[in-house]
Amino acid sequence: MQFDTIILGAGAAGMMCASRCSGRVLVLDHAKAPGEKIRISGGGRCNFTNMYAGASNFLSQNPHFCKSAMARYTQWDFVELVDRYGIDWHEKTLGQLFCDGSAKQIVSMLLSEMDEAGAELWLLSSMKDLRKTEGGFALEVDREGKRISVTCRNLVLASGGKSIPKMGATGIAYDIARQFDLPLIDTRPGLVPFTFSEDRFKPLAGVALPARLSNARTSFGEALLFTHRGLSGPSVLQISSYWHEGETVSVNLIPEMGLFEKLREQRQISGRKDLVTVLAHHLPGRLVDHLRVEFDIKGKLADQSDVKLQALCDQMSSWALIPSGTEGYRTAEVTLGGIDTNALSSKTMETKTVPGLFVIGEAVDVTGWLGGFNFQWAWASGHAAGTAIAGQVHPD
Repeated sequence: MQFDTIILGAGAAGMMCASRCSGRVLVLDHAKAPGEKIRISGGGRCNFTNMYAGASNFLSQNPHFCKSAMARYTQWDFVELVDRYGIDWHEKTLGQLFCDGSAKQIVSMLLSEMDEAGAELWLLSSMKDLRKTEGGFALEVDREGKRISVTCRNLVLASGGKSIPKMGATGIAYDIARQFDLPLIDTRPGLVPFTFSEDRFKPLAGVALPARLSNARTSFGEALLFTHRGLSGPSVLQISSYWHEGETVSVNLIPEMGLFEKLREQRQISGRKDLVTVLAHHLPGRLVDHLRVEFDIKGKLADQSDVKLQALCDQMSSWALIPSGTEGYRTAEVTLGGIDTNALSSKTMETKTVPGLFVIGEAVDVTGWLGGFNFQWAWASGHAAGTAIAGQVHPD
């Protein structure tokens, strides 16, 4: 069977790409349904983009690479598409845009776009063999137990990274990259919870509060959640993408709280109360109990000098922690690293050394922050490759 373009992966990037291609297009995926990561994202409501998406929200060996694709397909372009399909949405914190209803609406929208473009979708289909031919590529596909030979002029790798293997992630894009001698940036889990040895925070599981986490590279101020295994929550997931094994993370438990001034004021009117009792009015009680031992907090509030109160606040605003690791790809929302951007055209996403081979989405060494940024990269990179294949954009 002959196709103009075959896309490996029916996720966000692959479906967007298929909807922008021309000619006979086939999308292959080994899953039972398309867009599974879309379906589970945002608590089932899909944080489909971010109002403030820009190059500064992405990690890559080449921080400028994503600019071209994202300038030509912005968050507002995707919002216009969502609006055209009558999908209601709302903004949450920090520019995050979610469906009012279900993430399934986004999947249905992309399927409709694919149908309009005439793209075929084969589910429960796995590529078993791939080779380069004079006119493009030849693939052997196992489709529901049947071996089928297909050929194409263009092949698009939209199969994602290694994150969340229970959703079917395999890292096949990296295997194909090696087959064609494309350079790879070492991969590691991103947007992932931290773990700590000896169940250090198990008694605090479920406690949440606003916090700011920092390291030598960056800082994020969002919610922090203690878990049975360690730390999670948006601030942790964000900083995890900038963390390397063995490094210290500084945790500010009282950002913008003005705790020192509050304690000074309460010392005048509630000085006979224990310091830990007063602290429990400002921080979760279980956390205060833990910090009482961690920071050796004791005595009446009236007995605390300004120096002692300031020292305590300094401890709470710069709690130095060294995670033993992360929860790994099992729960990581994204994969850092991937196919080196130096091997790709930033305008078309086509590889520079293998004509007709394109790489988009998470398989590329472009990783966004938490909050809809990775979806925007999927839409933008898929659009770039799809329109290039359709002949609207020409390679570098």
